[in-house]
Amino acid sequence: MCQTIVLSSKESVVISQCMDCKMLTIWHQNILLTFTPAQFRAFKSYTAKLNIEESLFPFPDGEERLILHTPYHDIRFTFTLEEWEDFKIALNEAVYMQNIYQMIY
Repeated sequence: MCQTIVLSSKESVVISQCMDCKMLTIWHQNILLTFTPAQFRAFKSYTAKLNIEESLFPFPDGEERLILHTPYHDIRFTFTLEEWEDFKIALNEAVYMQNIYQMIY
């Protein structure tokens, strides 16, 4: 069983890591993503380079949402601008805490 620690929790985003297997999990509302440490760093790098203006689209409810493409053409994630900011903050906090835990353990 994994011994997880929460690296970041921001609004509806929780990022945790198993201290044994080192797998990272991002939980955002009804989305659950898991990554190896290398995959997590690549994902964070990808999201940091995202051009917000090119990724915003109006949705039927009248709100603009950012679309995050995945390697799987049929799977995309959407975020309001507020959700996206929370998501980015959580990713940054998680990387910071990951570095802290690496120094401790």
